[in-house]
Amino acid sequence: MDSRRRVPRTDAVLADPRLTEATLRLGRGTVKSAVAAAQERARRGEITAECVADAAVAALPPHATTLRPVINATGVLLHTNLGRAPLSAAARDAVLAAAGCTDVEYDLATGRRDRRGRGTLEALAEACPAAEAVHVVNNNAAALVLAATALAQGREIVISRGEMVEIGDGFRLPDLLVSTGARLREVGTTNRTTAADYAAALGPDTGFLLKVHPSNFRIEGFTAQASVRELAGLGVPVVVDIGSGLLAAEPSLPEEPDAATVLRDGAALVTASGDKLLGGPQAGLLLGRADLIERLRRHPLARALRVDKLTLAALEATVRGPRTPTAHALHADVRLLRQRAERLAKELTEHDALAVESAARVGGGGAPGVELPSAAVSLPASYTEPLRRAGIIGRIESGRLLLDLRTVPADLADAELARRIERAVAAGEERPCM
Repeated sequence: MDSRRRVPRTDAVLADPRLTEATLRLGRGTVKSAVAAAQERARRGEITAECVADAAVAALPPHATTLRPVINATGVLLHTNLGRAPLSAAARDAVLAAAGCTDVEYDLATGRRDRRGRGTLEALAEACPAAEAVHVVNNNAAALVLAATALAQGREIVISRGEMVEIGDGFRLPDLLVSTGARLREVGTTNRTTAADYAAALGPDTGFLLKVHPSNFRIEGFTAQASVRELAGLGVPVVVDIGSGLLAAEPSLPEEPDAATVLRDGAALVTASGDKLLGGPQAGLLLGRADLIERLRRHPLARALRVDKLTLAALEATVRGPRTPTAHALHADVRLLRQRAERLAKELTEHDALAVESAARVGGGGAPGVELPSAAVSLPASYTEPLRRAGIIGRIESGRLLLDLRTVPADLADAELARRIERAVAAGEERPCM
């Protein structure tokens, strides 16, 4: 008999109690697709007919989304490919609370419409008193697009040649700004731009001066740049893209600009990211003069760039709530990291594990060139794929897989992490049901 005839029918496989439960949790379409894939494997002879249900169960995602939670052991605090800043418990709780119907634009006291996200805006304003007003959009690129469109469409934006940056995934700041209908007036050189260069470029068509923090690279040597304080004295609005999202100065990153300082130095408008050093969800923050913020808020484009209730909830909880996972990672005690690495290596002695020194970094376009002393567990490079498939992401260095513990939450017990690693390695060695 043709072995393909022995492949069980779809309804028979779906009757398996495990798949019946999964249908309620994940939806019939997802489960049926897993069953069809398992049946096809059986037809090709990769598994036996008796293994179809088991294979379908094994292929099911844990949640009704293709996004999988991972353990960031790369040593990069804000890893763009891994979603940048992990949300705090307070922010996750806020997202869950806001998942249903909320008063996002409704005043419960009067029964009338109210300003969208007013609690989040109040929280941001309280966290950065130097700002007269604040606004929130999708991301930092959206914040710059809104500013350029509302303040400089058909006019000139004066910018240093040394700050014409590429912000990731091939997106270049000049292209982004020109797409709004503004014209760029480049001044200075790659390595040296002075306040006099900006002043010489001013004219009746100047919309604003733009100063961009080169957050993903450094220029060293014979360099010069104009300060925000110098530019603020030239008589036109100064917009500053600080990038990484610090609302106040961070002593451990003295060269990273923050909104409060930049605004006190005279910036009219500051743009920043919510999902970087602030430690919140993806969002673009706009802080500055009340008249400019109101112009941006009232511009038609603001509607297209507005954030949803889940982002508003997570952002407010991030600003008002306890220290974020990003802050914990940034300020982690190196001695404790070494102790964790030694404990974990001891748990994994049979896997050629070693506790080693490591150097973490901020990532996400923040604090370029800054190394954060850390500790890691070194494992054979052959473990990279099975651990990656299990959602444990490290980095290869000197032919070994490093799991840097600065970016692994301290509330994940070392023993539990060791068990996950052992299960992942074992799963990579197991032969599939045949």
